[in-house]
Amino acid sequence: MTNNLDNKMREALFEYLLRLGDDRLILGHRLSEWCGHAPILEEDIALGNIALDLIGQSSAYLSLAAEVENKNRTEDDLSYFRNEYEFKNLQLVEQPNIDFAYTIARQYFFDVYEGLFLEELAKSKFEQLAGIAEKSIKENKYHTRHSKHWVLRLGDGTEESRNKIQTAINDLWRFTGEFFEETEVDEILKEKNFAPDLKLLKQKWNEIINSTFEEATLSIPESKDFATGGRNGIHTEHLGHLLAEMQIVARSFPGAKW
Repeated sequence: MTNNLDNKMREALFEYLLRLGDDRLILGHRLSEWCGHAPILEEDIALGNIALDLIGQSSAYLSLAAEVENKNRTEDDLSYFRNEYEFKNLQLVEQPNIDFAYTIARQYFFDVYEGLFLEELAKSKFEQLAGIAEKSIKENKYHTRHSKHWVLRLGDGTEESRNKIQTAINDLWRFTGEFFEETEVDEILKEKNFAPDLKLLKQKWNEIINSTFEEATLSIPESKDFATGGRNGIHTEHLGHLLAEMQIVARSFPGAKW
């Protein structure tokens, strides 16, 4: 199907696939940082498995992106040999694991959005996109169940656990507005029914978040000052440090195989 794309559609689809791949690659890497450091053994395994799911999804999106671009680049080239400003991920997913509560808040915000997004992406007229979404829906259900469980457990737990998760929510809330921002790329793909309308997801996302937070005795931040720029390659200082660690082996030994 990629052979039938005109240049404008090819460029828009490539950019879109980079976004989807980068979100999951960067978040997967963040979760992988918990390997050997999670608060309990079960979480060490759970976070590692979620990280693998996300990196697997990223591989599918970036492999398709390389096919769409058609410039002899591979998914590995896109993962390891792009610079910070070339990454199109949401700023939320690059935020560091300050503590376990931050990881859970970040993950739950993304999981709820991802669940709604995938349900719509699975209806895409671009069959390869719809296929990746269909497979990812099953994985997302587990991810969301896991992160919601911890939001409830931390929020309705001890005073210390509640304070930690509320602090994380307060600090990360400003990055959630970017979920629903649309650019010219979205408009081009929506016209062909390739991509979902992100604005239609916002109300449902808010309803789910509000319901969970009410059950967990947590508060929604009142701030409406949302961060932007990730889709345009504008990132926080954290992404550069993450990429330096993630890309060091591939850049030190380009073309190496083992």
